Amino acid sequence: MLSLIVFLPLAAAAVLAFWTRLGDKTARWSWVVVSAVVLGLVVATWIGYSDPGPGRLAFEEQIPWIPGVNSSYHVGVDGLALPLVAMTAIIFLACSVYDLSAQRRPRVRAALFLLLESVSLGLFVSADLILFFVFFDLSIVGMYFVIAGWGHGNAARSALKFFLYTFLGSLALLAGFIGLYVASDPHTFDMVRLAATTPLAGNGLAGGAVLGAILLGLAVKTPTFPFHTWLPPAHTDAPASGSAVLAGVLLKMGTYGFVRIAMPMLPGAWRSWAWVIVAVGVVSVLYGALVALAQSNFKRMVAYTSVNHMGYIAMAVGVAGLVSATDAQARSVAVTGAVTQMVSHGLVTGALFLVAGVLQDRGASYDLDAYGGLAGPAPRYAAVFAVGAFASLGLPGLSGFIAEFQIFAGSIAAAPATAISLIGIVITAALFLKALQRLFTGRMCGLSDGFTDLRPAELWSVGPLLVLSLAIGVFPRPLLDVIEPAAKAAVDLVGR
Repeated sequence: MLSLIVFLPLAAAAVLAFWTRLGDKTARWSWVVVSAVVLGLVVATWIGYSDPGPGRLAFEEQIPWIPGVNSSYHVGVDGLALPLVAMTAIIFLACSVYDLSAQRRPRVRAALFLLLESVSLGLFVSADLILFFVFFDLSIVGMYFVIAGWGHGNAARSALKFFLYTFLGSLALLAGFIGLYVASDPHTFDMVRLAATTPLAGNGLAGGAVLGAILLGLAVKTPTFPFHTWLPPAHTDAPASGSAVLAGVLLKMGTYGFVRIAMPMLPGAWRSWAWVIVAVGVVSVLYGALVALAQSNFKRMVAYTSVNHMGYIAMAVGVAGLVSATDAQARSVAVTGAVTQMVSHGLVTGALFLVAGVLQDRGASYDLDAYGGLAGPAPRYAAVFAVGAFASLGLPGLSGFIAEFQIFAGSIAAAPATAISLIGIVITAALFLKALQRLFTGRMCGLSDGFTDLRPAELWSVGPLLVLSLAIGVFPRPLLDVIEPAAKAAVDLVGR
């Protein structure tokens, strides 16, 4: 089942790429249909899922791949991976609906996004470090072409900056993976075996060096402060659907790597670095919120809120290493909140970037001062914008609240100093209320003249993402039932 989920979009991408006589309308709807089928398969997987237990994976498949280095095609899911697989399928389906009216090379565009969907799903189900790295690098290549080929403004420069930063980060990640391979006995890239054997346990210097390389590669991808500088220009110049995928899916490859690779495979080094990781998280929270508050470009503002939200995740997973500071239950709550935040941020920020795309489509500008009074001509747009803003700032009843409440409950119990990051919520509320006021209240002015409300494709792409955020905020139990056992197992591995 997992192989079908991963490679169905890739097969469809190959067909779209090489069938040059395929019509534009057919190509657009093919993307929608394939993404819908993938989501259906993921839903079936979720229904059939049961917790496999600590150190084990459900729906596991393993085939020898590069036997000389003991690397295999090994895939499977647990409570850390399955929610991100589902989120990925949902976001790509939303983007396919949003782009139904895309005019610039729709066949190639659809093929490229299907390729990105395949490598994203592949990464989250990978249980082999080489397989993980292949998908990790292919996501960089795919997003480079999305930004450079369909972006606007300084798209070529932003795409190059994105590629160079993240590719250099991936080289550091590869160095860390090789360090784990060399230290293991017998040598292996199998993630399940490496997590069980912790090959660098007791070797503080080598373990710290390997963890440093892995953290550098993942921090650039996440990104956390100070490795975030590629993010705002990449988002500002990317097409709306590209930004939604970049923020909603690709950033989670970094945070997922923290809980899937760094924490369980290098528990001793993770404990030693825990306060550094917590500090980076807290700084990212405050820095991202403050810089976002200063923006007049709405898309850059949302980009900096991603730095803020990824900071919450870094802080929570760092807390997992403070073994002597608190009980395992508090650390488990923090990690559960971190994974929930990955899902929540993907849904909400993906929706906000699609909402930002409407400004570019109608007025060719993200400048908040270029609009005013939009609530009159675009009431549906105003309502969707408001729900997305409130979800992002963590209003109760929406998914952001469930995630951030758990993060703060666990983090403050382990490290009371992390309470300073609560200021980030206040700043986030201020910046979104400022955006709402400038765009939608007062009299119509500037580019608001002739601004039309959401079209059906736009509403049906953004709306379901926010409905899911509401569903998680009101009924979080189905999601938490999947995440909590895996989060507890991850915390137990760090505490060994």
